Amino acid sequence: MDTFQQLTMAFLSFTFLIIFIHRRNSSPGKRLPPSPRKLPVIGNLHQVGGLPHRSLYNLSRRHGPLMLLHFGNVPVVVASSSAAACAIMKDQDTIFSDRPWLRIADRLTYGSRDVAFAPYGEYWRQAKSICVVHLLNTKRVQSFRRVREEETSAMVEKIKIESGKSLPSVVNLSDALVSLTNDVVCRVAFGRKYRVEDGEGRRFKEFLGEFIELLGTLNVGDYIPWLRWIGRIDGTDSKVERVARLFDEFLVYVIEEHRRSREKGEAGGLDEENDLDFVDILLKYQTEIEESTTLVKDESIKAIIVDMFAGGTDTTASLLEWAMAELIKNPEAMKKLQNEVRKAAEKSQEITEDVVDKMPYLKAVIKETLRLHSPIPLLVARQSTKDTKLMGYDIAAGTRVVINASAIGRDPSLWESPEEFKPDRFLDSTIDFKGFHFELVPFGAGRRGCPGVAFAVTINELALAKLVNEFDFSLPEKREVTDLDMCEALGITVRRKNPLVVVVTNSLP
Repeated sequence: MDTFQQLTMAFLSFTFLIIFIHRRNSSPGKRLPPSPRKLPVIGNLHQVGGLPHRSLYNLSRRHGPLMLLHFGNVPVVVASSSAAACAIMKDQDTIFSDRPWLRIADRLTYGSRDVAFAPYGEYWRQAKSICVVHLLNTKRVQSFRRVREEETSAMVEKIKIESGKSLPSVVNLSDALVSLTNDVVCRVAFGRKYRVEDGEGRRFKEFLGEFIELLGTLNVGDYIPWLRWIGRIDGTDSKVERVARLFDEFLVYVIEEHRRSREKGEAGGLDEENDLDFVDILLKYQTEIEESTTLVKDESIKAIIVDMFAGGTDTTASLLEWAMAELIKNPEAMKKLQNEVRKAAEKSQEITEDVVDKMPYLKAVIKETLRLHSPIPLLVARQSTKDTKLMGYDIAAGTRVVINASAIGRDPSLWESPEEFKPDRFLDSTIDFKGFHFELVPFGAGRRGCPGVAFAVTINELALAKLVNEFDFSLPEKREVTDLDMCEALGITVRRKNPLVVVVTNSLP
């Protein structure tokens, strides 16, 4: 063996010795959660797959309900059981209430000035307080009842008009539901709808979908910093910049429009607190608080409005899509729901939110849909603020934590026949989705739980009740309901991969 080969072998042996010693000493005396084998450089990123919530669920069945992965060199703990979720979001909520910095989300939310992605601290507490106290309190949610009732009725009428009243007719239900949620949130946030026919509305609807898609994009540079250049090569960086710029231009236009109305005294009902939209409320708040407060900045107002759309449009439309798909696929459940809704409608002459509150099976359908199709199956990632013990394992400060709400909803130790759609399971159950029962956590829990749960679910219940009351549904081309495509699409919100296209028949005379 020549000298060069000897030197090479010596160098490689020395390198492997250093790596071995580093690995042995990196966590001396630490008991870490079980981990699947990882690859050099990328760690376990290759195991994430096209549908991360599914891939991580399968890994958890082999390695346990609390497992440690490495995305690049970033440690990521994945929780896939109700006990693990409870330990994180209740028992040690303070320790796990921080957020990791994510490059794409940070750019789209004005430097993480929103509520969902802001790091845990005083700014986040103030921002969440504004949402809970001023935007999404019970009184405020009730004040938008007329908007919800008008827009859900408008959706029903639109389906009839588009069908030319020659029912039965083929309808793209996905488009109808997306339009509904966009119109409701636009009226609540901005005071009016931005229709596709006018310029601002067209631009808004074009980039809103891209915005949601980008929030769910896995950015390799967040985990392997020296690979950030990939975002420049594959076009992700330029797309993020374009969408961020378009959204900002739109929000600047909306805020200035509201300011001009306020100056002219035209903001409908400025003296009537219940008639204010979100932008009015935030601008009013801006003029009332100390100028030194960070939240008076327009960027904070924009970031909070961004949250309203990210959390109130795509997630709501997605839940309605899955609920309708499951009901069509399960005719017995559909018939049971229709009987309940139509019986209530006969007595009241009209479906209102008061009537919906008296429909237990409707609420069971919503819960069962949330169990099987959590809108955000991997809840927004958390990050530990200090070293701690979690279910007997050592978790280091700075570890990212992902809670797989989808896996918990399909856990066979919690749910009988977990893959089947059975709303009846909730009729005699006290389990709810508001953050107190960790068997069902589609909206998270604890300090980082979603503050807009009541607002979102109210829209879902009302829209679903009106749809099944007015129409009967079947599949085009006389296909059997067992053939209904239930494939999922990748994103922060897991939507149906393909639009829900159905045949609607008017059920009313």
